[in-house]
Amino acid sequence: MKWRIGYSKEADKFIQKHNIRIEVREEMKKFLIKMKGENVNIDLRKLSGEWKGYYRLRKGKLRIIFEVSKSERFLFVEKIDFRGDVYK
Repeated sequence: MKWRIGYSKEADKFIQKHNIRIEVREEMKKFLIKMKGENVNIDLRKLSGEWKGYYRLRKGKLRIIFEVSKSERFLFVEKIDFRGDVYK
């Protein structure tokens, strides 16, 4: 069974505005490869506090905040924005 990627309305709007759907998808693929235990060079952190249970992936000035459901094999991208604005 393949993994699926979903986007919140806010994340989808940002992706369309900046035309970065392919880049986001590639970063999510790298995350899945890293989850399998392979060595992939990505900047990934598990978040805490208000964002507990979410991950943050950094790609240049972009921050991608997403949630992982292993049982459903589903990645849900909650928010994508530039560094200074993503946690607001």
